[in-house]
Amino acid sequence: MGMMQEFKAFAVKGNVVDLAVAVIIGGAFGKIVDSLVQDIIMPVVGKIFGGLDFSNYYLPLNNQDISLTLVEAKKLGAVFAYGSFITILINFLILAFIIFQMVRMLSKLKRSEPPAEAPATPEEVVLLREIRDALKK
Repeated sequence: MGMMQEFKAFAVKGNVVDLAVAVIIGGAFGKIVDSLVQDIIMPVVGKIFGGLDFSNYYLPLNNQDISLTLVEAKKLGAVFAYGSFITILINFLILAFIIFQMVRMLSKLKRSEPPAEAPATPEEVVLLREIRDALKK
């Protein structure tokens, strides 16, 4: 079997295709979470911390003026941009919590499924058992 045929057989296996779909959906879901954090959560957090854009919080390391925006301060030298890190950290925590809840729900669904019923015994087997039991008497 040639390498291309092996690759084709590998690529069309169900689990590889499922993984590809999961990665694509995960990427799109990540964008939704990014938007949730950037557009909904961080403005509220920014309002609590003085109405500033939270991602612009930084500590100057080269005597830059603290009133500059993060972009301007970076042009003048090194900065400790902790606001951006906090935004990404909150984004990660939200995403991890959502994934945890999804896995938890799936686990509950799997546990709540009733066990599969045993397949019905074929009629021939039932008749043979009856004959066996009758012969034992």
